[in-house]
Amino acid sequence: MNKHHESSGSSSAQEQITLRGPAELADALPYLMGFHPTDSIVMVALHGRRGRFGGRLRLGIPRSPGEWPAVAEQLAECLVAGSERRGSKPEGIVVFLCQDPAPDETSADVLERLRPLAQRLRTACGSLDVPVHEALCISDGRFWSYVCPDTRCCPPEGNALAMPGTSVMAAAAAYAGIQVRGSLRDMEARLLPRTAGTEQQERALDLAAAALVPRILNGAESEQVGEETLTLARGLMRRIAGAPWKAGRTETGTDSGDDALIDDSEAAALVLGLQDRTTRDRAAEWMEGPEAEHALRLWRALSRRCVGPYADHAAAPLTLAGWVAWSTGDEPGARVALGRALRLDPEYHFAQLLHQACNEGLDPEALRSCLRTERRNRSAKAAGPVRAQSRRKPPQPPATRKDGPSGAARPGAGGPRLRTRRRNGQRGTKSGR
Repeated sequence: MNKHHESSGSSSAQEQITLRGPAELADALPYLMGFHPTDSIVMVALHGRRGRFGGRLRLGIPRSPGEWPAVAEQLAECLVAGSERRGSKPEGIVVFLCQDPAPDETSADVLERLRPLAQRLRTACGSLDVPVHEALCISDGRFWSYVCPDTRCCPPEGNALAMPGTSVMAAAAAYAGIQVRGSLRDMEARLLPRTAGTEQQERALDLAAAALVPRILNGAESEQVGEETLTLARGLMRRIAGAPWKAGRTETGTDSGDDALIDDSEAAALVLGLQDRTTRDRAAEWMEGPEAEHALRLWRALSRRCVGPYADHAAAPLTLAGWVAWSTGDEPGARVALGRALRLDPEYHFAQLLHQACNEGLDPEALRSCLRTERRNRSAKAAGPVRAQSRRKPPQPPATRKDGPSGAARPGAGGPRLRTRRRNGQRGTKSGR
């Protein structure tokens, strides 16, 4: 098969790594994505004569084979169109299907079960005049090629993946400071509703909804609720910042420690308060510097407190977590958080915009600049008119959709909007998102 090249290194120099054959491609996948994909379709665009890696996308493997044809067409169109918007049509595509066996399966069973999906993806890409140079199935520590007919390098029983840290890509990534953040399953687990104390948290959410929803819907009190929400969030961020966690503590340990710092009523008040779009947009301003880390930990903790009938309320803190992760350079973490938000609420507009912008490789600085401007203007207004303000229009956030947010300095705009779920499971008023 063709050789493919991946660039890594510092800003002052770039090292090019040549990947030869399916084995090195399979070993490189976690470094291309920033994590080990699980239950995933991954597609990577190739550019130029030497097959330079370009855009990449990931989607969970649909459980129903009936969905595979439509999904294959959509993924192929998305990757090709996105590559063209960024500069050029791909010369080829590499496909990875990653799934571990079910309890009654072997990895060879997974290979055969997913073979029709691999063929659908190859056909969909070919219909756009972009060939699939390689399609790999990765399952339970082994890999197979759906493309390579040479049994000397791709035997029927598959090949074992290289030991972690021993491949050429691992060495290059270590040199460049690139980290792999564990498996996708592990990353998503940090954002899922917790299983302990769910009844108490649900009762707290019920009480908070009864107290806050009428006030948010009342235009005269909505602004006050927003200020109370942000004041509480700032206090919890200071509490998180002052937590005596030891250096080197595991992510799971840090998450459980953060959970212990926030009581059920505080979490409930914040989850409900963030359903207001204006309040959420102001909370998005904590996206850089020391406060970004503490905000990210808070948003993750809140997403874990959205339990029972309030599960889809996690879309707001998950989107904030995705935004802060993207703003601070953690694109894999951003995609996982935003993807989780969109699974809970596919029409959550702020998450849609951020997810598309992140996937298209846009620079988050444009949106950061808008949020800084909004923060300065609000501070200047609170301080009173000291001098005439410049009338220069602030920079616009990255526009990825024509129906994007209307505010020049906010990811969302408009008056108080919220969404909540009544105790009986019926959805109440939705936010403008």
